[in-house]
Amino acid sequence: MTAPHPFLDHPAPIPFAHRGGAADGLENTTTAFRRATDAGYRYLETDVHATADGTLVAFHDTTLDRVTDATGRIADLPWSEVRQARVAGSEPVPLFEELLETFPTARWNVDVKAEAAVAPLTELVRRTGAWDRVCVGSFSEARVVRTLRLAGPRLATSYGSRGVAALRLRSYGLPVPLRRTGVAMQVPERQGRVRVVDRAFLRAAHARGLKVHVWTVNDASRMEALLDLGVDGIMTDRIDTLRTVLTDRGLWA
Repeated sequence: MTAPHPFLDHPAPIPFAHRGGAADGLENTTTAFRRATDAGYRYLETDVHATADGTLVAFHDTTLDRVTDATGRIADLPWSEVRQARVAGSEPVPLFEELLETFPTARWNVDVKAEAAVAPLTELVRRTGAWDRVCVGSFSEARVVRTLRLAGPRLATSYGSRGVAALRLRSYGLPVPLRRTGVAMQVPERQGRVRVVDRAFLRAAHARGLKVHVWTVNDASRMEALLDLGVDGIMTDRIDTLRTVLTDRGLWA
């Protein structure tokens, strides 16, 4: 079957290195992403925020406090201050543009964490021509839609929480509206007590030409079960574990 977007042009279930492979604490750093690409990963997951002066950085949290030796909200700090922070005390916070340049063959699944990051991200994708290398998602469906409006239909997007809920209800046979743009559902296996990923959800997604990528799966037995179910991709912090599971099944590509 032809992939619905060049971003998804991969011959087997897609392995994503979540934040580059965050198991050892070096999440969203150039070192983590280099380790993942050296291990054969073509798909990297990251997050973006904008600094107070509009610089787009690859970073998950709203503040620097949890993973760096600095403090403060990224949105309140200029890049000149954020660039001094060190993840795990040693690794600088990377610019997303630098990551695109450093890993020119990688494809990036980008979670837009803040409204202020939307315009810098779309401008960067347009300026670098990275249309086939970037898929944008967010918990906020409205944020994804705004990104699409700025970027246009060439941009691959996944669905936000509202879109996921709509497809879950559609899988039960309810005629809930769902936007037509989008290439993937990127979801947890469960949300609290609610199971998200099952055969009905996969059928509903695949009937609309949507891929289903599951996050964040770090246990080999859960990886195996999801692959048996027929998911189209898995995001993991434990990149060695996922590679072993896929290799043993003849699915590492």
